[in-house]
Amino acid sequence: MQILLVDDEPELTSPLSRALNREGYNVDVADNGKIGCQMAIQGNYDLLILDWMLPQKTGLEICQKLRSHHDYTPVLFLTAKDTIDDRVSGLDAGADDYLVKPFELRELLARVRALLRRAFTIEATTTQQNLQVGNIELDIENQVAYRSGQMINLSEKECKLLAYFMNYPGQLLTHQKIYEYLWGEGEQPSSNVLAAQVRLLRRKIEATGESPLIHTIYRKGYRFGEL
Repeated sequence: MQILLVDDEPELTSPLSRALNREGYNVDVADNGKIGCQMAIQGNYDLLILDWMLPQKTGLEICQKLRSHHDYTPVLFLTAKDTIDDRVSGLDAGADDYLVKPFELRELLARVRALLRRAFTIEATTTQQNLQVGNIELDIENQVAYRSGQMINLSEKECKLLAYFMNYPGQLLTHQKIYEYLWGEGEQPSSNVLAAQVRLLRRKIEATGESPLIHTIYRKGYRFGEL
């Protein structure tokens, strides 16, 4: 497995590279965003670990650049930014996971394993490639939804989350169930990441004038469908 680590702190990249090597990963390191972006575009990596704040080009800009070129290599952000708005910005740029500094090495390694496992495992949540609930349709293969005839482009994780909701319309889906589905049992992301992901999906499928589809059940989870 090939991993690209882009961070300008040698006191972090050196021990982290050694730890990842011990786990059997091949690691390339870049210490600024411009070089890191070039390596990410030109290389054939299975995972990118990006610091948010980098000289010359931020991790956010690297992620946006890749996604604009339809490159969906898994991205894990390492950052000191920990507000809900920061998390939303990272996820909106196309990141797959988010780990706040300082972090425990074993947690980072668990997240790396989870991202790589998801990237190479096809999860058969449904044999259907098209789902419909009310006036919203989902084309899973092409990662697009249609609501009232309007096409909505989705990220991989948004598509996966929407498919999960649409497979269980009207049912209460707890936070724990959604965490386990999206991130794997026992390898959950930092708090607020699920809320941020739901917020991004809502923005896309609940346009002005459309009735809400994702309903928050306080302290429990979410219910999908028109009430």
